[in-house]
Amino acid sequence: MKRNLFALLSLLVLASMALAACGGGATTTEAPAPQEPAAPATEEPAAPPTEEPAEPTPVPPQPIATFDGTTLSVPDCDYGGLFKSIEATDQYTVTFTMCQPDPAFLSKIAFSPFAIYSKEWIESTAGDTSRTSEGLERPIGTGPYMVSEWNRGESLTFTAFPDYWGEPPAAETLVFRWSSESAARLTELQAGTVDGIDNVGPEDFATVEGDPNLHLQIREALNTFYVGMTNTFPPFDKLEVRKAIAMGIDRQRIVDNFYPPGSEVASHFTPCAITNGCEGEPWYEFDVDAAKALLAEAGFPDGFSTKLYYRDVVRGYLPQVSNVAQDIQAQLKENLNIDAEIVVMESGAFIEESGAGRLDGLYLLGWGADYPHVTNFLDYHFGSAQKQFATGRSNCRSLRGCAHLRADQ
Repeated sequence: MKRNLFALLSLLVLASMALAACGGGATTTEAPAPQEPAAPATEEPAAPPTEEPAEPTPVPPQPIATFDGTTLSVPDCDYGGLFKSIEATDQYTVTFTMCQPDPAFLSKIAFSPFAIYSKEWIESTAGDTSRTSEGLERPIGTGPYMVSEWNRGESLTFTAFPDYWGEPPAAETLVFRWSSESAARLTELQAGTVDGIDNVGPEDFATVEGDPNLHLQIREALNTFYVGMTNTFPPFDKLEVRKAIAMGIDRQRIVDNFYPPGSEVASHFTPCAITNGCEGEPWYEFDVDAAKALLAEAGFPDGFSTKLYYRDVVRGYLPQVSNVAQDIQAQLKENLNIDAEIVVMESGAFIEESGAGRLDGLYLLGWGADYPHVTNFLDYHFGSAQKQFATGRSNCRSLRGCAHLRADQ
């Protein structure tokens, strides 16, 4: 990615934390409850449950199909897919032959939408692999636990799967309960009514670290926050303006004031925790004088007026939305004499307009990894179908396409 294509204000956010009990009032004889999986990085916020809790739904264990050496293949790759063949080479091994190399394949197959399902289960659930209807009612898997009860909107209970192929789990039963309030989750942990919680509130870090009975376990969150702009709208059609904004905002100030401990200013668009995420040239350093000179060179020595769009939705990469927006607004005025009018949009409309490249000013957005590979960030934002940052990325697309054909190892 060449950094002179557009300006992005990126903040690598380590804001998603897991908390496990280790003594005191919490039970420590059982293995810590596994972390809840992160929500896919779509830009629509998850809606809270709206239905009344129903009676527990018993879910019978699903049998594991016996090995029959099944092979699924095509004569050639003209059908437009990615796989030449998929072969069950023994009871615990599947061999994939690709139509072309995919450097992200190993990361992708660990992503839930790419799970492998038995033919019988797919047919019996009308192909509901996204689990929106029948597939949701009939979970299937080969893991150490299976769903035994589901209290809608309240809890999920798992019991050990007796036919699990690996080492039996340490705890016979797991119960997951949902709580939207981080303070309430911490209170339950301190009271010993739960063994672990996920997503500790940033304001509670010090409390947890000061409690000898608790342990704060840091989990790297693969998130990036950026300020976007579309280069088909003046004055963002000028490279100098985009570079000036990139250099004229003190990102460290934003991290220090509005992000939890462990957050840092991003050096690249992709988080460094991802393999090869921080290869290549780093982002611009904060330099007000150089930024002003670039604005003057572009014909805006006295600044200009624009808009700053955002949606008032808390995300992992943007935990204090309005505060960050107001600080960026203030910095643009103080450092570059740019008057940015704040415009708060409804979330769905904001995502639609930004994705279509129709926002005529600056906007606050970000990305959280679906799977830990640079292509998950680069393909979405800089693919041929993406209009978010508008035009002038043919070189970027060509390089990205070439990189896709090379394996990482």
